[in-house]
Amino acid sequence: MTSSLLMPRGGVRAGTAGRVTAGGGTATGDAGSVAPTPILDWRHPNVASLVRRIGAAGHSGDASDPARRTEALRRAHRHIAAVIRPVYSVQDERPVSQVLRRGRGSCSQRLAVLESVARASGVATRVRGLLVDGGFWYPRFPRMHRLVPHQVVLAWPEFRIEGLPAADHPCTPWLTVSELFGDLHALSRDAGGGFTNTGAETLFEALSRTAVDWDGATACPATGASCDLSAHVLADLGHFDSRDELFARHGQTLRATARLLAEPVLGRRSAGV
Repeated sequence: MTSSLLMPRGGVRAGTAGRVTAGGGTATGDAGSVAPTPILDWRHPNVASLVRRIGAAGHSGDASDPARRTEALRRAHRHIAAVIRPVYSVQDERPVSQVLRRGRGSCSQRLAVLESVARASGVATRVRGLLVDGGFWYPRFPRMHRLVPHQVVLAWPEFRIEGLPAADHPCTPWLTVSELFGDLHALSRDAGGGFTNTGAETLFEALSRTAVDWDGATACPATGASCDLSAHVLADLGHFDSRDELFARHGQTLRATARLLAEPVLGRRSAGV
């Protein structure tokens, strides 16, 4: 059903037969970092300007104040959602400064912007690498299933917030972006249902209103879409100190030639269109 011409030669460099549970991947780093990287180039003037506009650096508070740190990240998420137009860009390694200059970006690129704002504000970040079934994106491309890669490398951010209550956050001090707007169980009870991967809402926007659950820990009301997305996860690739390290080890979803050909079209096409 998918075109193998789009996939990187040799595929993702990790076993993908069956589901690998969290912690069972090929983790290379658990510490995270606040350092700039080629993708998370937060020292660039474009990123510094964004941080000033959001006010994250001035209002994030002390590292011992988890509520203020978390609220600063929520404010950054809302601002990014408002000013960066969602598109289907396939260049996961595009620097954040370029995403800001263009004013548009994919879910992955906008998550990278959020990570950069966090690092610029002194909050360490890392990513969890997930190998997701390409069928998860079929609803967005109903007439182009053959062109959708059969597996997608997803960098899912986590933020180091000291002082998080362990009872509510089992992975403390790490706060996954899925829990940025609240506990997954509380988010899953919202009447709107889960993420459908259709229409104008993308994963990035969905985080603020519903549970995005890659581990099968929640269930949404039966009347709406499921919050449990674990069936789409082919493998857990582990934790990495940056998305740069994840992509360096496992590659991007598409071959370089495919990215070069697809980007001029998909990189301008608004999500949901």
